[in-house]
Amino acid sequence: MLIAILIGAGLGFMFGKLPGLIIGALLGYWVARRLVRRVVVSKLSQMQGQFLDSTFAVMGCVCKADGHVSGDELRVVETLFGRLRLSEAQRERAKAAFERGKADDFDLDAELATVRRVTGGQRALLQVFLQVQLSAIAADGELHPAEHEMLLRVARGLGCSEAEIEQIEAMLRGGQQQAGGGATSQQALTDAYRVLGVESDASDAELKRAYRRLMSQNHPDKLAGKGLPESMREMAETRTQEISNAYDLIKKSREANA
Repeated sequence: MLIAILIGAGLGFMFGKLPGLIIGALLGYWVARRLVRRVVVSKLSQMQGQFLDSTFAVMGCVCKADGHVSGDELRVVETLFGRLRLSEAQRERAKAAFERGKADDFDLDAELATVRRVTGGQRALLQVFLQVQLSAIAADGELHPAEHEMLLRVARGLGCSEAEIEQIEAMLRGGQQQAGGGATSQQALTDAYRVLGVESDASDAELKRAYRRLMSQNHPDKLAGKGLPESMREMAETRTQEISNAYDLIKKSREANA
């Protein structure tokens, strides 16, 4: 940007002395800003496209972990197309990526390395990616041991821990209970603490800090700026809602037992 300003200022000075220098510098700054913005937008678009491709490629691999892709899992994939509001072209690209992931010669480790690279290792983005994978394989209401092992492999490949998988599993259970209108249980409370990543004996201040940190890290606008596709915004919003629900459940439980 500085070079563009200097070039603009130099040309302006040649043709208009001091007034030309000022005008040329301003024009150089304006041109540089537009070019930088265009490059940033283009790079972000490429990142988002790769994130979506890898999401469905890894999903194909994970769903096949137990030897076959179930009808329930296929229906979840189709449901995701609608939930993510994919265009026809994006659906075809996602289907192709899913089939690529199902292939015997699919290189899962290389794909996960690509995800780490395009996300810059951002924890919240990687956790959303992992959450989508878990949602797909939990579609039939059963987590096969081979699928769980594959999920652990994906988590390790992304640089995530088993504790982060437990956090995402707790979020999914919380969402299912919310949708089913289930009564509050000890399991729900235990899951709420897992969602926030704190122990049950954490102080109210520690609880609030954990809640605020997670809400900040997972804000949909912040994730979008880091490369989360706009089509996945709803999933990011659901994630923040589960964090908020967990915090509210713990607060109500503590107030009732005070």
